[in-house]
Amino acid sequence: MRILNSTILFVSAFFLGAVSFLQASEPSLSTTPAKFEYTTALSISQEAIGNQLGNYTVTDIHGRQINLAELRGKPMVLSLIFTSCYQICPMSTRHLAKVVGKARAALGHDSFTAVVIGFDTPVDTPEAMRYFGEQQGIADADWKLFSISAADVDKLTHDVGLVYFPSARGFDHIIQATVIDAEGRVYRQVYGQVFDTPLLVEPLKDLVLGRPQPSQTFISDLVNKIRFFCTTYDPVRDGYYFDYSLFVGLFIGASIIIFVSIWMIKEMLYRRRYFSSNKPS
Repeated sequence: MRILNSTILFVSAFFLGAVSFLQASEPSLSTTPAKFEYTTALSISQEAIGNQLGNYTVTDIHGRQINLAELRGKPMVLSLIFTSCYQICPMSTRHLAKVVGKARAALGHDSFTAVVIGFDTPVDTPEAMRYFGEQQGIADADWKLFSISAADVDKLTHDVGLVYFPSARGFDHIIQATVIDAEGRVYRQVYGQVFDTPLLVEPLKDLVLGRPQPSQTFISDLVNKIRFFCTTYDPVRDGYYFDYSLFVGLFIGASIIIFVSIWMIKEMLYRRRYFSSNKPS
């Protein structure tokens, strides 16, 4: 009996050990950390670049439902917030709104879409999003504020690489604005409550002016290319302006080339006539 019991214990221990070994050696399917860590959150955010945004149904501040895919066709700036945040989210949203205004002044008012979505689904209702937008000065036609369902919020945050965890402050999460291209792919991430203007405007400039659109004519594409190279950032006034100095330089250079060419042609014709008239008979 003792031998039998010992054998059973040995087999049980061996079996449990084998199961533990297999579980330990099996790779984890989830890349989400157990708690918020800035370096891990930043890494996940960067790895999301190139992700395709899913076609999720969202609800605007008037209660109308739309699909995010309906906003494709031009670039998008997407910010995820939670409306019960009383300091960081409002501050970052107001700064984002200021930079978005500068981007629209440089690139065109309708050149891209600005979107804010609340990820705290039980709280971030259309009414809460409307109030948040009014408080931050973005509850108008220039901005789109949406609520999203609990079933889709995890998929959306995965698409854009945002991880968040409940905390005493509401949620711990990295502060990011995501630039999405016209086809719905994550193109660039911009971090911080306050960030330098070119960090957002330059990727938008690349998407709006630097890439030809399917419906563009040759002339409009050429105009965009000129605007792309001549739209310059001025750090003194923290804004973008159209730099005419390139055209002045081109005009001066072209004038010099034309003048020299005309002079050389005249000189050649003069020499030809001179030698013709003075040819010995």
